[in-house]
Amino acid sequence: MKTFTSGMGRNLAARWGRPSQVALVAAALSFGVTSVSLAASEPSPEEAAAAADSAWTDLKFDLFGDRKLVEGTDVVSLDAPKRAADPAIVPMTIRLDPEKDIRKVTLVIDENPSPVAGTFTLAKGAGVTELSTRVRVNAYTDVHVVAEAADGTLYVTKQFVKAAGGCAAPAAKDPEVAAREMGRMKLRDFGEVEGAADRREAQLQIRHPNNSGLQKDQVTLLYIPAHFITDLDVERGGQPVFSMTGGISISEDPNFRFTYEGDSAEPFHVKAVDTEGKVFEETFPVTAS
Repeated sequence: MKTFTSGMGRNLAARWGRPSQVALVAAALSFGVTSVSLAASEPSPEEAAAAADSAWTDLKFDLFGDRKLVEGTDVVSLDAPKRAADPAIVPMTIRLDPEKDIRKVTLVIDENPSPVAGTFTLAKGAGVTELSTRVRVNAYTDVHVVAEAADGTLYVTKQFVKAAGGCAAPAAKDPEVAAREMGRMKLRDFGEVEGAADRREAQLQIRHPNNSGLQKDQVTLLYIPAHFITDLDVERGGQPVFSMTGGISISEDPNFRFTYEGDSAEPFHVKAVDTEGKVFEETFPVTAS
């Protein structure tokens, strides 16, 4: 697996702009002009992002090889803000066609230091057709969602998100408070989904700093070691609903809102494991709040 960075080529393009602009600056300097405004030649963040080489070409090959990705369908959709209010807490909602037997969903933030935010495995018949979470976005980027059906077909959609600095943004919570509350969970059941009597909706919240490894201690200015939830399993009545393998792009205090099917009396059981090997488990009746 490659480590994906913006690369020297993209850094130069973002800094100096188009080749014609670079030539203009060079010509001015060669004739002794000393007051050339480099700022005027620098592209906007939108222009720099549009001109940069896309990381997706390499990412999709490393993640899915030569397998075909089907675009332009309604099998999978992504709802995300075009411009994020807070790059460290960017809401993402994934919707899946209930007529398709989707078994796996991969959320990829192309320009993040660790692009795969999370891979979600959906249990057969669990009714997970909508899944929301919050992520960090480090630079203007495409966000891709790839949904894999039981027959192996891969469906993909994308959305461009304007945000920057989310992976290095300071934690919102005091470290001592975060350590004290780490592992606490809350699950709320919202009842039946409007217009879908066979489907219900719930929300899981987990207290955890989910440190990215790119944040600095605001006192010592030293980097805070990466510490995040790597594995999550959600069950109902002893049967799996979904599981997640996560990375540094999931926001502080991970939050997952999801649909499900089944008897409302069955309790939920949640198990989470983090990078330090700490295990957090809790059982909830669906009326927990």
